[in-house]
Amino acid sequence: MPVIRSGNPRVTLAVLATVVASFSMLQSLVSPALPVIQHDLHTTPGTVTWVFTALLLSVSVATPLLGRIGDMVGKERTLFIALGALAVGCLIAALAPNIGVLIAARVFQGVGGAVFPLAFGIIRDEFPPQRVPSVVGVVSAIIAAGGGLGIVLAGPIVEWLGWRWLFWIPMAVVAASTLLVRRYVPESPNRVPGRIDWLAAAFLSGWLIALLLPLSTGRSWGWGSLRTTGLFALAAVLLAGWITVELRSRNPLIDMRMMRRPAVWTTNLVALLFGAAMFAVYAFVPQFLQIPKAAGFGFGASVTQAGLLMLPMLVTMAITGTLSGPLAPWFNVKAQVISGSALSLVAALLFAEFHDQQWQVAVSTALFGMGLGLAYASMTSLIVQNVPREQTGAATGMNTNIRTIGGSIGTALASSIITGHVQPSGLPAESGFTNTFLLLAAFAATAVVLALAIPSPRRTPAVAPQTPAIQPQSADDLVA
Repeated sequence: MPVIRSGNPRVTLAVLATVVASFSMLQSLVSPALPVIQHDLHTTPGTVTWVFTALLLSVSVATPLLGRIGDMVGKERTLFIALGALAVGCLIAALAPNIGVLIAARVFQGVGGAVFPLAFGIIRDEFPPQRVPSVVGVVSAIIAAGGGLGIVLAGPIVEWLGWRWLFWIPMAVVAASTLLVRRYVPESPNRVPGRIDWLAAAFLSGWLIALLLPLSTGRSWGWGSLRTTGLFALAAVLLAGWITVELRSRNPLIDMRMMRRPAVWTTNLVALLFGAAMFAVYAFVPQFLQIPKAAGFGFGASVTQAGLLMLPMLVTMAITGTLSGPLAPWFNVKAQVISGSALSLVAALLFAEFHDQQWQVAVSTALFGMGLGLAYASMTSLIVQNVPREQTGAATGMNTNIRTIGGSIGTALASSIITGHVQPSGLPAESGFTNTFLLLAAFAATAVVLALAIPSPRRTPAVAPQTPAIQPQSADDLVA
């Protein structure tokens, strides 16, 4: 019996929203439960961090590669495969008898990171051009808020059901989403001919792993250790090799000419800084809230209470991200990136100075959520609008990767600062968190400067002229 596809844009959007929300939550859902997993599987603190690191590395490799494959062989088909791997990874993780199997399962789950670029590519294929910014904004807001929602839900799930349900629940949602994708998401009408340049893929995988591995584990290895510095040097060499291979390739995995476009490289640098700030806030604000009052700061909150105190950020993030697209005709995407960066700067400075009361933390994180929602949605729109249609998956996949790299940098720096400021009692010192948020303020200030350098988007007429169609003057006009 042939598969029936509705072709209904609303149904397509609902399915894609479910898919990206599932993976976004899974990325952050496990982090608060790492101490529980460590105890239950009888492992060490250093080993259990690989439950997070393995996912990070796998996502980094799979996202641009499968994004490019989706552009070539079909986004719906590739999305179906990525979701299948994600469901299998969740099943293995839920049943894992030891830490090694759990880490391997997280590698499987990382293949699901391709859902982000594939979703944006499908949106560009299936929605009218005038609706693409709004839909991209909605999905971007869901991705950003989903990561925070994972932190909120982790505590209740672990306390009431156990840590294995952190994988059983996503597995059920992903399995259902896989069937919905197969039935309701139309197959890609636009494909680009060519073959995968596997040498470029190998170089890309190599430099990403060589960079992210020491960023994730450098604190335990020692930042000046031979392992850490050697891997950073190897990452630089492999990055240079990757760029060389891509420039010479007839079928580049990532088109370097596309990456050099002013709107693309400036947006990607802003994404790097926002990734650093967002991951640091997700990781260390809950930790700040859980510090016992005996330390002289913090609120002694439980994991569940700390998650609930993050809700103001999630609400404002969802609202501003959803409004990003509809506001674009009056408040263009460049202005949104600038405003989002400025709001994040104010939020980081407020947190650094005022954090004695829960309402003060709520105000700071709510402002940060507003900035993050605006910036995430508008940055994705900028990438989608400034690359050729056949490069949408690869370009948005690379943008996602750059945010992930930024997240690794941000969490590594924040962790080093916080662990470097310890009270005689062994509890973290308040200065560690203050200095961390001053660093995030510096990231946000730099993002404001870079956002000002993003080329202003071209205006398009609200009503098409009643004259014969005029041929575009350049290739860029064909994909604007």
